[in-house]
Amino acid sequence: MQIIMAMALLAAGITDGVVLKPVANMYSRPSEEADVVSQAIYASPIGILQERDGWARVRTPDDYTGWMPDSAFKRLAHDERTYASAGPVARVISLSANLYREPNVTTHQPLLTVPFETNLEVTQAVDPAERWLRIRLPDDRAAWVQRGDITLDRQPMSKEEIIALSRQFLGVPYLWGGTSSLGFDCSGFTQMLYRRRGIVMPRDASVQAKWPGAAPADRNHLEAGDLLFFGDSKVTHTGMYIGDGKFINATTHDRPVVQISNLADPYWTKLFIAARRLK
Repeated sequence: MQIIMAMALLAAGITDGVVLKPVANMYSRPSEEADVVSQAIYASPIGILQERDGWARVRTPDDYTGWMPDSAFKRLAHDERTYASAGPVARVISLSANLYREPNVTTHQPLLTVPFETNLEVTQAVDPAERWLRIRLPDDRAAWVQRGDITLDRQPMSKEEIIALSRQFLGVPYLWGGTSSLGFDCSGFTQMLYRRRGIVMPRDASVQAKWPGAAPADRNHLEAGDLLFFGDSKVTHTGMYIGDGKFINATTHDRPVVQISNLADPYWTKLFIAARRLK
């Protein structure tokens, strides 16, 4: 799915860079004193919309914009193809994966640690029996990743697989603006889950609640995979229903982590606004 989104950016003529930080913050204005509005993970393509004093206003493949310091990304040459847009591509399926300078975990410290969903270019013939894969990083360095941390399967997951996947993130910290396995906010978490189904959903909870790709669902007849929306007078929170009256969400309620909550809990009952189901 990231490859498809990257190609869409390229077709629009705005794939100008690739993220070099494991997780790069996107700010509301060109200052680290500003609030974080979202994030882009390692090797993600970005479009550069505006530049100012060592900063760039960028657009991510989900059409979200924010300011990012120049040090967080690499500009692509006019004739340089988008990273991980061709050939074998490995996607990280562990919560994080260490990338090494050689196929050995003891000789040197990792070159870097990247989060779940990171796409990496494979530069060797793939042998299922081999423990290691050689990869090319966006800055052209060679590196190695362990097979257990990645998949070469690009097929979207089923609804049942997404429900199972969501539980792997239990305990991941809540982080405002977070979109990675190093820290999610509520809508960053649901957006990621739907992305793994091959569905590009808007970034923010209030926009997700109006997204035309989903239709209203009856609270008394919920199905696993439905999106739930909460707030006081307007939508400020979202989670995904997993069945038996429970939903999974990234929240600061009780503990600031990804957790399973009960829809019958008075706290959530009071805040419930709507449920929506994929069309």
